[in-house]
Amino acid sequence: MQHLDDSTRTELEAAAFRRLLSHLDEHKDVQNIDLMILADFCRNCLSKWLVAAAEERGETLDYEAAREYVYGMPYSEWKSLYQPKATPEQLAAFEARQAEKVEKKQDAQSDGQS
Repeated sequence: MQHLDDSTRTELEAAAFRRLLSHLDEHKDVQNIDLMILADFCRNCLSKWLVAAAEERGETLDYEAAREYVYGMPYSEWKSLYQPKATPEQLAAFEARQAEKVEKKQDAQSDGQS
């Protein structure tokens, strides 16, 4: 993609992001906790990244407005319709993922101090 001008690259990235949102919308059965376990991000992360991108450009974007954009509806509505309570197995896998991240960070810090 290095051969593309900035405008074209931005358009392609935006189109890919919209496709990701559409894909997630088509697969509401994919739970945020599962995304966090497997990929270390979820729909809420995408919302936070949108808010951060707006702030970097001197724009204001409310987090709830960003979540509504990502979820395609108010988050509270999406949650009540599509997000069941996390299972004990999901919670255990999430905790293991978080512990793994802490361990990797500590290892990286130790390597940096050697």
